[in-house]
Amino acid sequence: MSEIYEPNLEKMYTYLRGRLDGAGWEQSIKALAYARKAHEGQFREGNGAPYIIHPISMACDAIACKGATDDLIAVILLHDVVEDCGKELGDLPVNETVRKGVQYMTVDPLFSEDKSDAKKRYFPELTLSPEAIICKAFDRNANLNDMAGFDEARIKRNVIETHEKLMPVLKEAKYLYPEYSDMLHTIRTSLKRTLNLLANQYNIDLE
Repeated sequence: MSEIYEPNLEKMYTYLRGRLDGAGWEQSIKALAYARKAHEGQFREGNGAPYIIHPISMACDAIACKGATDDLIAVILLHDVVEDCGKELGDLPVNETVRKGVQYMTVDPLFSEDKSDAKKRYFPELTLSPEAIICKAFDRNANLNDMAGFDEARIKRNVIETHEKLMPVLKEAKYLYPEYSDMLHTIRTSLKRTLNLLANQYNIDLE
């Protein structure tokens, strides 16, 4: 199935690289090349698309919003390479701000934690990096819109988790990072719309 995505991928990659070159965004240019190599041979669960389409699409969406920065786009492009590709934070060819954003995007249970405990810590800690919390909002919105074919229980879990754990910290981030308030408002509004559509479709009570 992945072959049908290849022409699209090349167009998206070329478009994004051109935008990054034009803006002179060195962190994102390095991140784009690194992410493409790191995700090589990986495909999205469900639709079978080359995995790199996911962060590239997120980066394009973020650039279309007012307030995108070089560091933010770099975090978006690299957000899954530690958790899903086995890469080390210290090996990422980017600055410490970007590494910090990727670190907070990565679910990494402590020695004494199971994944459930780690998630309780994970969402509040996203607000320690503006790049991480914005990236998470774009990531979750993309994932919720790409769950066709997944079982209903999994969809419901993701919707409820987003409503209960991510939306409150997104609201908090608006006050923590006023310089990103326009972008946070845009992505939070889009995410809320996605949640309402899925809640209606699957009869989920979000009150």
